[in-house]
This record gives sequence, structure tokens and C-alpha cells, in this order.
Amino acid sequence: MTSSVKYDLGRLYEAKSSVYDTVLVPPDETWQGGCMQLYRAAFPVAEDILRGVTRSPLPPRVLEDRSCDSSGVDGVGYAVTACTDPANDASCFVQPTQETIGRIREATEIAKDRLVMLHNPQWRDVDDALDSASKGGGFLGGFASFLGGKGETLRSLDEMGFGLTYCFDGYVCKGGDVWLLKHFDAPWHVFAENDDKTDYIFLGTKDTRPSYQDVDGMLDAKGITVKYARDIGMAPKL
Repeated sequence: MTSSVKYDLGRLYEAKSSVYDTVLVPPDETWQGGCMQLYRAAFPVAEDILRGVTRSPLPPRVLEDRSCDSSGVDGVGYAVTACTDPANDASCFVQPTQETIGRIREATEIAKDRLVMLHNPQWRDVDDALDSASKGGGFLGGFASFLGGKGETLRSLDEMGFGLTYCFDGYVCKGGDVWLLKHFDAPWHVFAENDDKTDYIFLGTKDTRPSYQDVDGMLDAKGITVKYARDIGMAPKL
């Protein structure tokens, strides 16, 4: 995505955010129906975004294509607008997997300067050993990508000009929940959830995505210790 497209998306959701009764739900395996259930929640969001960013005078029809989900159970789909003028069209891959990268490349080549968006991609944001190895070059990097590391996928997306517009992600660090927030025109913001799960403590910002070690250091800088120590009274509650 170009920077201008990112700003279009930002203006769309900033303008509408006040009318939403928002409940944040984690986009992961905690959904009982898995990726297929999540897909049915994610696709309408993609439709809303596409209708909002197209320059068509009237909200266009959005077509759904599931042929990019070769297994039929991975919860992957492709949404594309049907504007009167094709020059106004935009498209979105919903929950793409690493196996979808070929279709993504085809779509971006056809779209040229029109918006192609990725919504809730299924590759992990946090690196495991294969991911880290696959980001390197040479035989080892290629072999790690073959085994499932996402390094080659990320390189391909960079080559195609994709950029991060919005990310809200979380995991556990020192036994407590931490949350990472990235907005299209701002650095990464890191928050720790308090023990009662009623509020958040701002930990800091970073221009690049904070690693687990970065977050651990931010917690240390705020004097936040491991959760079990707070649970047994050895440290103050958050």
C-alpha cells in the first residue's frame, strides 16, 4: 500500500470510530470455530473498508471469491469491489496464508496503483526459530522458509510495496497481558493490562515492532515484576 492509501484508511476509521460500539475480540485460535468462524466476522469488516476507500459516487457492490482457499477450510477469501469505473476498484485478501502469496502477487500486478489490502493475515507476528532463520539468506534461510518460516513471505510483500496500516496484537510477558498497537502514522505503542483487567499502563513507544525482549525491558523500566509475585503479595498489584 502507498502512504496515501494508508491515510485514506486512517481517515475512514477515525471519522467513524465514535459511532462504533466496539468490543475487541482476539483474532486467533481462541475462537471456538477457528479460522472459519473468524472469517465470517472479518469479511464484513473488509467490505466496509473497501466501500469506504473507493472513489465511486455510490457504495459499490463487493464480490467474494473463495477460490484462493484451496483447502476450503483455511478461512481465506478475496473481496473486490465492482465499481462502474474499474479504475476506482479496490480489493482485499481476508485472512491470507503463506500459500496465498502467489495470488496476492497476481492481484497487485493487475491492480497497479489501486488498493490491494491484507486483512488479518494468518502468519504469526511473533517470530519462532523457523521465522528467525527464514529471514536470513542462503541455503539455511531458504530451507527454513520451505519448512514454514515466514521470512520469504515478508520479503515478497516488501517487494510488492505493502506497508503496515494498523495492527493490534497481544501476548503474555512476565505472566501478564501486554498489548502492541500500531497506527499508520504513529510508532508502535506498548501497554500492560492491569491485574483487574480494567485498565492499561502505557509502557513506551518504538519505531520498529518491539521484540519480546524490548517489552520485557519496558516492564523492568516501569518497575513491573512477574505476575506471580504480585499474586502472592511479594510485589504491588498493577
